[in-house]
Amino acid sequence: PRNLGAVCRSAESAGASGVAIPSRRSATVTAAACKASAGAVEHLQVARVGNLADWLARAKDAGAWIYGAEAGAEAPYAQADLTGKVVLVLGGEGKGLRRRVAESCDLLVSIPVRGRVHSLNVSAAAAVLLFEAARQRGAG
Repeated sequence: PRNLGAVCRSAESAGASGVAIPSRRSATVTAAACKASAGAVEHLQVARVGNLADWLARAKDAGAWIYGAEAGAEAPYAQADLTGKVVLVLGGEGKGLRRRVAESCDLLVSIPVRGRVHSLNVSAAAAVLLFEAARQRGAG
């Protein structure tokens, strides 16, 4: 719940229109998530979706480009065009994106890290990607 709250806080701060979370095997908006979001969940559309891969297919049909964050992806996140209709997909910590969800993405991107810890937690990765989108759109 705290990571979900932190993701929502970054999403709202960066100007995202909403957050979609799977209805199974994921955090929900609880009091802890709301507190961690500093109230951002009150100002952001949060949708629970039954099947994330199916939801991504509908987003593609609506003209969105789907970018998935994967630690081992070859494309650096800054190479992604985040200026149009975009969905950013982040997986669970430790597990990453599920296979079908990863296959639904137009491009898998990575956030280069230089330290000995080879990944960021999901809320930190979300913040990097969301604020890159804001920067590319001239809002950051």
